Amino acid sequence: MNNSSNKQGWIVVLAGTGINLALGVLYSWSVIAKKMTTSWGWSATSASMPYAVACGVFAIMMVFAGRAQDKLGPRLVASVGGALTGLGLILASFASKGNIALMILGFGILAGTGIGLGYASATPAAVKWFPPAKKGLITGIVVSGFGLASVYIAPVTNTLLKNFGINQTFLILGIAFFVATVGLSQFLNNPPAGYAPAGMLISSASTAANSKKHEYDWHEMLKTPQFYLLWSMYAFAAFAGLMIIGHLAKISAAQLPDVNLGFLLVAILAVGNASGRIIAGGVSDKLGRTHTMLLVFLFQALMMGVLAISTTSILLIVSATLIGFNYGANLALFPAVTADYFGTKNLGVNYGLVFTAWGVGGVFGSMVAGKIVDATGSYSMAYLIAAVLCIIASGITFIIKAPNEVDIEVQAVETAN
Repeated sequence: MNNSSNKQGWIVVLAGTGINLALGVLYSWSVIAKKMTTSWGWSATSASMPYAVACGVFAIMMVFAGRAQDKLGPRLVASVGGALTGLGLILASFASKGNIALMILGFGILAGTGIGLGYASATPAAVKWFPPAKKGLITGIVVSGFGLASVYIAPVTNTLLKNFGINQTFLILGIAFFVATVGLSQFLNNPPAGYAPAGMLISSASTAANSKKHEYDWHEMLKTPQFYLLWSMYAFAAFAGLMIIGHLAKISAAQLPDVNLGFLLVAILAVGNASGRIIAGGVSDKLGRTHTMLLVFLFQALMMGVLAISTTSILLIVSATLIGFNYGANLALFPAVTADYFGTKNLGVNYGLVFTAWGVGGVFGSMVAGKIVDATGSYSMAYLIAAVLCIIASGITFIIKAPNEVDIEVQAVETAN
């Protein structure tokens, strides 16, 4: 890999990170939801609905977006995604106290679609410029933008809500993110045909071994038990993380009513979220994906218990940071392990299918927590459910292994027959 190729690879990484910084508007929802419950009188369940729909649509679109960027290239798909995200937020600005439909259509469906298109295009393009030994780290850097977004989006959104109200806030964010994401998308591109990263040129033996690694298409991947085990772990881990992200401002108000930490906690969680993606991605390159997952899942289960007893500012801040760290780690680990198991050629669509688990976790995590707090006035049962799911996910790490060539040969025979 010459210097120009190295430079181009890092340009793609930085552009992808920047796009995710804008698309991370999803993580500002708890600040917006809190304002909707106080200003518009929406219930916790109603205020959770646009966010839950956005998570679900985001995850579903990742499948189609991944396939589209594999075929059409990341630049075009990301540009369309950026435009839809901006337009969705602008449409949401026309919603009102008695009209949740426009909020669901704008934020939930259009912005959710745009986020899926943009997010699906950033990571596969970046990973292809670098050797396998850096797969976890590069993935972590690119997706860290999405997690880090709330560091600035939460306080900016909070300020906009105070000064301009809900509708104008959506309008301003929509215009800003339209310009930013479409502009940065122009820097995304795949390496040229025949390109080999420097780490794959160290020896002819390593290059030959890599060339023999089977590249799964999505049909083959769906026939492996590994896909379903990965999917289950991802759904359980996402349930816990997204439940907290979607409700954090309201959790703070419920457990520490005398102190207004809402948007600050969202920003603090984002720092943990982003650092978890980078650190876990790099650690997994050395320690192994499943070993790293085991540690993350168990730690997250523990933190659900800590959050349940967090009734001081310090405990809430520490809990938010570490829950964000564990959640963010998943967003680096699962695309990396998908590439490890199934190859990079079809990574867009393959990871898109794995990522549907994130959508299921997001939808159920947000809605279940909303219903529990509406019914009981407490998040205690939601914390317990999330902790149990994380423990189950940790157990799966002991049985999952990468598919091998024997599996490929068996699948080939079955297909031929």
